[in-house]
Parts: sequence; C-alpha cells; structure tokens
Amino acid sequence: MKKIKTFLGLLILFSFVKINAQNFELGKVSIAELKEKQHPNDSSAAAAILFKNGKTSFEYNRDRGFTAVTEVSMRIKIYKKEGYNWANFTVPYYVGYENYNDDIVAFSSAVTYNLENGAIAKTKLNNEGSFKKNVNEYWNEATITLPNIKEGSVIEFKYVLKTENIVKFPVFYFQDKIPVNKAEYTTNIPYFFTYKPIQVGYVNLKLDSKVTNGSLNYDNQYHQSVNLSFDQIKNKYSAENIPALKEEDFVDNIHNYQSSLHHELEKTNFPDEKEKNYSKDWDGVAKTIYADKGFGKELEDSSYLLEDARLILKGIDSKEEKLAIVFKFVQDRMHWNNDYGYYIDKGVKQAYNNRTGNVAEINFILISMLKLVGLDANPVLVSTKEHGLPVFPNRTVFNYVIASVNIDGKQILLDATHKYTTQNILPLNVLNWKGRLLKQEGISEEVELVPVKNSIKNHTLMVKLDKSGGIEGKCRSQLTDYEAYKFRDKYAEMDTDNYLEKVENNLNGIKIQGYVIDNKKTRFEDPIIETFAFSGNNQCDIIGDKIYFNPVLFFTESHNPFVQEKREMPIYFGYPKLEKYNVSYEIPEGYTVESIPKSIKISTEGKELSFSMNIVYEQNRIQILMTKEVNMAIVSADFYESIKDFYQKMITKETEKIVLKRI
Repeated sequence: MKKIKTFLGLLILFSFVKINAQNFELGKVSIAELKEKQHPNDSSAAAAILFKNGKTSFEYNRDRGFTAVTEVSMRIKIYKKEGYNWANFTVPYYVGYENYNDDIVAFSSAVTYNLENGAIAKTKLNNEGSFKKNVNEYWNEATITLPNIKEGSVIEFKYVLKTENIVKFPVFYFQDKIPVNKAEYTTNIPYFFTYKPIQVGYVNLKLDSKVTNGSLNYDNQYHQSVNLSFDQIKNKYSAENIPALKEEDFVDNIHNYQSSLHHELEKTNFPDEKEKNYSKDWDGVAKTIYADKGFGKELEDSSYLLEDARLILKGIDSKEEKLAIVFKFVQDRMHWNNDYGYYIDKGVKQAYNNRTGNVAEINFILISMLKLVGLDANPVLVSTKEHGLPVFPNRTVFNYVIASVNIDGKQILLDATHKYTTQNILPLNVLNWKGRLLKQEGISEEVELVPVKNSIKNHTLMVKLDKSGGIEGKCRSQLTDYEAYKFRDKYAEMDTDNYLEKVENNLNGIKIQGYVIDNKKTRFEDPIIETFAFSGNNQCDIIGDKIYFNPVLFFTESHNPFVQEKREMPIYFGYPKLEKYNVSYEIPEGYTVESIPKSIKISTEGKELSFSMNIVYEQNRIQILMTKEVNMAIVSADFYESIKDFYQKMITKETEKIVLKRI
C-alpha cells in the first residue's frame, strides 16, 4: 500500500475541462423549488444548496493599492427541521493585520421564500437578523439569521468580502455538509498577477478559461479619474450534483478532504516595475517567523530561568537526566490556558511568573531552559489535525509549536502544555503528518510527527469456566506509549468507581473486584498496568449439553467499522499499534472440547494490517494467543476494499465459537 505521500497526491488535483456556464440569479425562486419535499439524490438530506455562485475580482485605490473583492450568492432549500441551522450563516474575516486595513464583509439580498396558499411569499431580512462578533484579536465573524424558516423554505443571500491582503484569495468551498446541486466560481485575474490555483478534495471541477478585457477606475494624485485597461485571465470553475461531505469513521480531519479551491500569489509584474516573486520556500518562511518579535526574540532571553535551572539541576551532568528534569519541571509548573498559536501573548517572562500561558509561551520556556543547560533545543512548528495539512510553504499553515531536542543524533519531541505527555509522546491532535523545525540562522528541517514504533495493549487472562456457563478469572492489562497516554488523558482524573462502572458496561457486563492500577499519574514514560479479578454469567451460551463462547470473551470485536460500499477519504488509524491477547481457559470437569476455531494468520498485501489467532487444547486447558497489528497511521482509500475485507475476516474469526460438550 502507498503511504502518506500517496493520499496527498490524490488530495491535490487539477482539472482543466471546458464547459458551458449557467447563470445563477437571486430572486428567481420557483414554485417547483418550494414544493420539493426531499432532495432527489439524497433523501436523508435536511437541506441542500441549490446553487452557490462566487466571483473574485480586483479594485484599485491610489492610497491602499489593490483590493481583492469576492462576491458569493447562495440559494438553500430547507427540507427538515434539522436543516433550520442553515438559516444562520456566518462568514469569518481577518482583522489582525499590521500593514493592511481590516477585511470587510457585507450581506445583502437576504430573503426567505415560503409557499402560502399556492403563492410565493417573501420575508426579507431585517436589521436584527444581521450582526458581527469579535472572535479574537485576529478574527471577526459576520452572521445573518434568516426569518420565518419552515420545512420547505428556500433562502437566498449574497455577501461581499473585501481584503487588501491579495497574497491569498478566500477559500471557495464547492462541497459542504449538505448536497450542492450546482456550484460555480469565477476569478478575473489581471495579467500582472500570477496565482497558483490549488484544488483540494475529490470532486471533479470543470474549467472554462479565456483571456478577456479588464479595466479599473481610480483617482490619481490630482484627483482625476483614470481608467486602466488590461488583459485578464477569466477562469470559471464549476461542478454539479456534489454529494454531502459526511462523517466517516477513521478520518483525521474531514475538512482536509472537503472539495475547495485555494489561490496563492506567486508573483507580480507591474508595468515599469521589477518582477516580484511571492513564492516562498520553507527556509524563507522560517526566516520570516524567526524575525518576528513574538517568536525569535522571546526565545533569546533565558536569564529569568537561570536561578531555577541551577536549583533543579544541582549535581546533574547527564544530558538525558537534564532533559527529563527540565521537562518535568516546566510541565508541572506551567498551566496551559487552552490558546493555540506559535506566537506569544503576554510574553514568556510574565507567563513564567504567572505559571500560565499559551502553547508558544509554555514550549518557548521549555526550549529556553533546555538551551540554557546546554542542550540542543529548537522549536518545531505544527499544524494540528483540526487546522489542516501544512502542504505548501506559508506561515499561516501552522497553529502550534512544540520542542525538539537532539542528544547524540537522537531527536526527541516534547510538548509541556499537556500534563500526561512525555518524551516523544505528543497530544494526539499534534500527530499531523510533518512539522517544521526552525533554527535561529533561518534554516528549517522537516520533522516526521507520526510515530513509527507500535504502541501496545497487552491483555493476559486466566479464566475458569463452570458447568452453568459462568466464568471467573483474573486480567492483567499493560498499555505503552500512545495507548498509555490516551488512557491517562481520558481517565486519569476520573473517579475509580465511575471508571470501573464504565469498564464493566464496555466489557459486556462483567463484575470487577480487586482493581489495582500502576503508573496512572506517575512515571509517564512507563506502561500503565491494570490488574483485576472478574466474574460473569453472560459470556457463555448453553444449548443442550454444550457450552459455546467466544475465544477472547468480553474483548471480542464483533462490528466491522467499514460498512460503506466505497470510500474516498484515507483511513486514519492515528499511530501504529499492537494488541495482544493471551487467554488461558480451565474447562469444567466432565466436559471436553468438541470444536475450536482453526488457527489463522492474515494480513493486507503490504503488511500494513495483520491478525493472527493460535489456539491449543491440551488436557483440560485451552490456550489462545491473538494479535492485531496496525503498522501505519494512515492508508490510502485506494485500499478500502482490502481493509474492509480484512476486518470482516478478522471479526468472523473472533466471533467463531469454542464448543465444549459434556462427556
């Protein structure tokens, strides 16, 4: 099977097929649209976008320069009450510029249409249905709430987004969480701009491209009106009958696969000016970020850490010990305020004194203290799973920063913001393809974030069966690395009684006694070990003089998570993992084995997934060793059928009964 690069190749597609355009106009809602009871291609849809029409072009002002203007018109049909939320539409816009004016968003032509007594009734948006909200120092939101929404309503509106930041166009989404009947996006780009179009997703976009005449009107320095004529490239992208983007199991971030079109400015070539190249490599991005006062400068000053560093490392010479002590000190001292980003907020000194900070402040403190004690430490920029994939060189593709330490050629990744992380064990949402290590001199290096070592779940069971079908026994479970981290992150703070109640329910109603756990909130580098005694009366079936039970009892996986006929999104497993089950049965006196499942060993073609079960019967004991192994974090959807088939074979074997008969 192909690895991450394979699905990225599928993710970024370009299509250049000419089509004839269709005009979409607001205000032309039909009775047929209002009468429609369900979507013709998706009867489960609560709503549908009947059309979405976007256009990006340019304005020019002598003082502000060029402004990119994006106009979007939409018509949406509401089929069910669950679709009412589509009458609340929000557009985010950026307000955190240093060198530009804030972006501007304005809604217009917002109307709700209903069918009343066979005639079309219109309800226009009033002032109370439109408002703006500040999200943070960088983003605002403009929202409208359409009035008089009912099942069967059709709504439509238009919004205009203006931005002086012409390096990137706003992303145009062709696909959404509901079906889209028709979508069209047009760009009018003057010849002195060169943009790179980047298509994401699996919807085939058709393109009509041609050179047309363009013009701009503006006032010169003498307040005279000037008309500038030029050639421009007009690209019209379109698609029809786009299916809804639906949640699936084993997906990292569904929006990574949402069909959309992005534009990055590559260069400008204005008359009488030298060509300017905007394309950046990663080293260029690294230099830009490091030069920012909220990044590089905050990493340079470590004097405020000197006294504490001396105290905690007194008499310590080993690099490995220094690393462990410094990391644990910062992790215990600092408390994350849940703010992301790779720039500081209040500053590292204030954060250190207050013992609270954002991601950048906490991990900058960690990096600075590690460097202060003589270790080779650097920041690594990361895009979390919910933020998307950092495919192209750009400072905006990142939203997180962690630490990297190099000891004798071995790289160790650290994140002190979370209380249960340890060396090379990061928060799960940080395991997102690749990060970017930055060095002070402006050099950057690619860092693999996805682990290659298996995290292990190891379960050992000693089980005694009785003639009535009851069981009792002991279980010992060992969890390592990411399996241990995931357990701590989810259950470390949970009350033990509540946790055991949850476990008993998850394990088919067994009763647990004598529960003991080691390393739940200490020694995070060591495995978690759970031991307990169990009993139950519902794990076996008795029919006549025979007893039937599954080979691994309450650990049996009986449901195939892959049930769709086909799949477009890659299958995401998070990290490599190995599950082992070693089960020993003592069968009741007076019984013998009539049949046991045959041993089996299966795997996918490239050994990315494997499963084995070995069963041995001797005297009055049955010994079972079962393993499940996932050797990749992510697998291309090209191999969905083979994975679906693999899981079905595995589940069939797990649910195949052991049969005992009375002698």
